[in-house]
Amino acid sequence: MCFTKLKAALRWLTAFALSAASSSALADYTLNMPKGATDISGEVYGLHMLLFWVCVGIGIVVFSAMIVSIILHRRSRNPEPAKWHHNTTVEVIWTTIPFIILIVVAIPAARTLIKMEDFRQSDISIKVTGIQWKWKYDYLLHDENGQERGFGFYSTLDAESNRIRQTRSGLDPWSKENYLLEVDNPLVVPVGKKVRLLLTAADVIHAWWVPEFAVKKDAIPGYINEIWFRVTKPGIYRGQCAELCGRDHAFMPIVVHAVPEEEYEAWVREQQEKAGVLASADGEAAAAEPQEWNMEYAMRQGEKVYTQMCASCHMATGEGLAAAGYPALKGSAIATGDLAAHLDIVLHGKPNTAMMAFGGLMSDEDIAAVVTYERNAWGNDTGDLVEPSDIAAAR
Repeated sequence: MCFTKLKAALRWLTAFALSAASSSALADYTLNMPKGATDISGEVYGLHMLLFWVCVGIGIVVFSAMIVSIILHRRSRNPEPAKWHHNTTVEVIWTTIPFIILIVVAIPAARTLIKMEDFRQSDISIKVTGIQWKWKYDYLLHDENGQERGFGFYSTLDAESNRIRQTRSGLDPWSKENYLLEVDNPLVVPVGKKVRLLLTAADVIHAWWVPEFAVKKDAIPGYINEIWFRVTKPGIYRGQCAELCGRDHAFMPIVVHAVPEEEYEAWVREQQEKAGVLASADGEAAAAEPQEWNMEYAMRQGEKVYTQMCASCHMATGEGLAAAGYPALKGSAIATGDLAAHLDIVLHGKPNTAMMAFGGLMSDEDIAAVVTYERNAWGNDTGDLVEPSDIAAAR
């Protein structure tokens, strides 16, 4: 019986290996680390290869000595072992050579480490906040008069990947390019400019990691960490949260678009217009056109906010994941009951549960929109239209 099971297992493993080897998913698979797209990543790759060949050389010497000893000094050829047990010359040699190797390796490694921690003369500063389970990017920009012209946005797993990953979705992950590695709002940076990231977190420890930039650092609540990079060639670079941060840790990708400076400036201008902070010719901020607050606009905006901030826990359908402690909103007492209680739990969270406080993370308008959406989507149909002023009063 055991032998039959073993044969079946071997057949399954063989079939799996053959299918995997022929899969297009492995077309870009490499054994070595990437050279990357920054000067620092190139230096890290160079250090990696230097150490690799040093280790290869040491391995050749050590294993050659072992093989020679096994063949030439085996018992059948030398039944009487040598009587010596000490050789000062050999000991000096095998102590000096590793010391020299360590010094040779330490000098370029220390030089690279110092560069990695040099945040001076950065061209752009971006605050990055890790939140379960998304990233918030705040561009810290000023105009020539010193006026703040910054803006920010959330970056979450894209809607299609989120649909596919749901339990019993019936959708094929292989049909989605860059499955679980795509976001709705990527970080955009200019090529050739030094970008400094200020890392923190709103809840638990996260880690911002993009392999091709050779940067990875923890985002810790109540603390600011710094990293920097300068991308040398345009492209799309992907990473992930590299610190186990909760149930949806695996669904917290990072996407960076490195674009030419002219394209970056145009993108910044567009984002500033959306945020209403675009500087006019006289240096004053241009006011954004006020949007009429009605049910249609609130539902449209609320769906966007819900997809970014809430769908990972309560699901896009509002059905939640009760087994994981995330209740349904569809037909729930919270989403169809007392409005004040609904606002309170969104603003201040719920103690001893996974429901965090969003009052410090979202604007009055976004919270009003998402609460309106939750109270009128999926058949809830309460008819409640929450105003931004209601949120300001409830804070």
